[in-house]
Order: sequence, then structure tokens, then C-alpha cells
Amino acid sequence: MNRRAFSTLGCPGSGLDEVVRLARTGPCDGVELRCAAGQPTYPGMPETEADAVAAHLTAAGLDIVCLASYVQVAADRADVVEDLAGHLRLAARLGAPSVRVFGGGADQPEGRRDRAVRCLSRAAPLTARLGVDVLLETHDEFLTGERVADVIEAVGSPAVGSVWDAVNPWRAGESPDRTAAVLGPWIRHVQLKDVATPTDLRPVLPGHGNVPLAAVVEQLHRLGYQGWISLEWERAWYPEAAGLDQALTAFHQVLDTLAPPPTGPAPSGRPAHL
Repeated sequence: MNRRAFSTLGCPGSGLDEVVRLARTGPCDGVELRCAAGQPTYPGMPETEADAVAAHLTAAGLDIVCLASYVQVAADRADVVEDLAGHLRLAARLGAPSVRVFGGGADQPEGRRDRAVRCLSRAAPLTARLGVDVLLETHDEFLTGERVADVIEAVGSPAVGSVWDAVNPWRAGESPDRTAAVLGPWIRHVQLKDVATPTDLRPVLPGHGNVPLAAVVEQLHRLGYQGWISLEWERAWYPEAAGLDQALTAFHQVLDTLAPPPTGPAPSGRPAHL
């Protein structure tokens, strides 16, 4: 069974004690830390603060599974590589194995793919030295597995992988089997969430929307994916959404239903809404 985590995007403004409490309400033993102003981790935070965060979570038995940055590797800016390097060093200090990045570059579409390749290629030697991977998410201008895979393949570094955000390829018209086929070799982290339609991205409790979560999990099993599955509950952007504790309950119910049994035949039924 894949280990489970959640993103602190779902509990904006919460301190570490609340993060630990939420993890203990269900079988989560990892946390994906959003790296932004006003959060427990933020760009440029002092090493002593980073050490205190890592110690707090370690004492609670929680792994930091990913540092979720907002670096856009295809942005047309001179400081992108430097910005990414700062996040990689912070992740290493925290003991996080990876840094999530976005593609971006919406304001300058010409050359966007090549800028992403150059940025990741320049950062790759540092990722290797630090032992921290950089993971390009299926997001924004790089919604599909096909687009993300194209960039990662061009970089050609084992330290560069992907985050499969389950919603984005689907809303772009890419089926889970297609995403898995093209992105499979590079998937290092998975974010599950649910929404009502490809155009209505307000959070819906996992298993109660129309994202084909069963198909996503089935493809992960087929690939033999052994990494983390994280709930990304976007309450920071949709404050009217249900609390993260309620979303986590639904998340665990979905994964418990879809988990393959250790022996014997596969479960005979799945929730109809999946």
C-alpha cells in the first residue's frame, strides 16, 4: 500500500501542532509542505527555523515528503535558477527528498518549453549534490503528462522527475492511462483531489466528484508506483471548502476502497461515483 500524505495547502495559516493533529486523524505519516509567506516553511527562511520545523515533524513521526514551491521554471526571468536553488537548499535542510515546481511562462509562450529545459538542466547538478529531486507538476501551461514528459526527457537527468496532479491532465482531455503511459518513468509524487467538472475546479470531497480517481490509482498499481499519494485540498484558494479533516476522511475512504488486497481476488465493488 502506498504511504499517504497531505499538503498544507489544505490548512492555510495553521501551525505545526495543527498539522500533526490532522495527520493523526487518519493513516497519514507524511506531509507536503507548502513553501510560501505565512506558512511554516517559506522562501529564504533561516536555517534555525528550518531545523526547528524538521525536528517538530520528526518528533511527531511525520516525514516531509515534498517541499511545494511556486517556482516557475519556464518564467522569462533571470533569477529563476537562483530561486530554485534556494528552494533546493531549504529542502535539503528540512530533509525533504524533493521540490515541486511549476512550468509557468504564461506571459511569454514563445520559447516556454526551452526555458523550462534550460532551467532544470542548470539546476540538475545541484539537485544531485544535495540529494534532492526537482519535480515538475502537471499544472498551468504544462497540464498534461505528455508536455511534462517532453521537458523531463529533454533534460535527461535522474534528479528531475514529475508530480502527477490527478485533476489537470484529465481536465485537459488526457486520460489516466495516457498520462501513465507517457509520464510513468518519471512519476515521483502523486496528488489526488476531486472536482465536479473540468471547468469547475472548486474542491469536492474525494470520491464525490467526477475525476476518475479509480482509473488513476489503477494505473499507479499497474506501474508499480511505490511513492507517496498526497491529498491536495485547495482550501487556501477556496476558503468555503470543507475542512481538511473532513477531506482527509474521504481521501482515506477512497484509497481504502481502491487498495489491492494482499492476496486473493480484487475487491468486487467500488464506489459508483469513482
